[in-house]
Amino acid sequence: MCEPLLRLENVTKRFGMTTALQDMSLDIFSGEVHAIVGENGAGKSTIIKIMTGIHQTTEGRLVIDGTARNISGARAARDIGIAAIYQEPMVFPDLDVAENIFISARSGWFLNQAQLHAEAQRLLGRIGIALDSSSIASGLTLAAQQAVEIARALSQDVRILIMDEPTASLSAHEAKQLRKVARTLAEEGVAVIYISHRLEEIFDIADRVTVIRDGIHISTRPIGDVTSEGMVSEMVGRDVGNYFVKAPSTVTSNSLLRVEHLTREGIFSDISFDLMQGEVLCMAGLVGARRTDVALALFGINPSSSGQIFYKGRQINPSCAREAMDAGIAYVSEDRRKLGLAMPMSLRSNVSLATLRSFVGRWGFLDQSLERMTALEYRDRLNIRAPDVELSVGMLSGGNQQKTMLAKWLRMKPDVLIFDEPTRGIDIGAKAEVHALIREFVANGGGAIVISSDLPEVLAMGDRILVMREGRQMGIVNSTETGQETIMRLATGQASVEAA
Repeated sequence: MCEPLLRLENVTKRFGMTTALQDMSLDIFSGEVHAIVGENGAGKSTIIKIMTGIHQTTEGRLVIDGTARNISGARAARDIGIAAIYQEPMVFPDLDVAENIFISARSGWFLNQAQLHAEAQRLLGRIGIALDSSSIASGLTLAAQQAVEIARALSQDVRILIMDEPTASLSAHEAKQLRKVARTLAEEGVAVIYISHRLEEIFDIADRVTVIRDGIHISTRPIGDVTSEGMVSEMVGRDVGNYFVKAPSTVTSNSLLRVEHLTREGIFSDISFDLMQGEVLCMAGLVGARRTDVALALFGINPSSSGQIFYKGRQINPSCAREAMDAGIAYVSEDRRKLGLAMPMSLRSNVSLATLRSFVGRWGFLDQSLERMTALEYRDRLNIRAPDVELSVGMLSGGNQQKTMLAKWLRMKPDVLIFDEPTRGIDIGAKAEVHALIREFVANGGGAIVISSDLPEVLAMGDRILVMREGRQMGIVNSTETGQETIMRLATGQASVEAA
């Protein structure tokens, strides 16, 4: 076989004490579509960022055309001929198509507008896209915006094109067209690195497929030597670890929350389930499954367009977060820095945020003494490691921030708590503590909906598991009667609802 265009040689990447990639070796050849698959958190994004110069390797090296190279940033990657397009296109909405394509062109190029648009049309034609180069980008579909990004890469003489979940937000027809473009580029000699959770796409487009798991290279094979069952098995076949221990069930026969045919037009459709008192209902799925959108609808932030929600048998229709909170529903966001906590404020102030009215005295003044007593109580109860409740939460570790956010909602005494990726980005010890808090909550009569991309966590925490794919409910399975492979097959469309 010929010399690889790009080679990762024994690449390791660490972030503090966390190892994102470990001894990763990978060859990429001109003229191939090379798929990289793995669970969320497997290390795919870190590989992309190393190839595009965003991150530097801790150990190991990158070899381009047989020569070791240091890709020190985006410009260095562009000069080598490496470009990436993502699930969410990065276009300038107020510029037209041609201006977006040549936004990175050297100063002085295409001062003649006619020449600029003629070259833009030529590049779009090269990938078979019929698009007016004078169209303003803000009016384009996602598929058209991605075509603009591909044309931009071609304008920079791209040799390696990385496509990261490019079809997650596209229709089936648009996704098929995009895969056709990728295949056309490969036939012209471009090396296409294709990352997707949609296994049917991998078998449709890839020449070779690499499976990675927990930052480690598992296998690289020609697509003809791969089966969907084998791929799924390699993607999920890791040691679960001692902190994912199944707790005894506390589920009762009392329904806390009933959801019937919940739909938000164009986002998700026909979601139906019961959440019982004492139950942990996990929601599993891959990128683009729309689990968070369902949670935001239940919490009233992005209300549904149809369907019904019953809280303890009473129909509710929360149109804002306050209405959901008044009904007894709380939501622990996956983005604690932007949506969950006020980072510059103290631990004391954050704990009282959701129930601030209860700290206001007769004359309208905030009772800071009561705030402090409450914060101290929850600091001790949840084992939040902070020397003083007046410390800014931005100074706490990720795990202690997560527990502070949980304290804010527990103070509200909800009956239903929605946890969106509750253990993302925190260490193993903090994960175990968060798990214990969730179990304590349901054991005391609450009901929890846990959204998680970590399958061992889903199986250990959940009494039942609702699996979603692209805004659709694929099935609800009992965690004691299923395994990781079944969930992955549902999440990737390899199994039917009936099979679940």
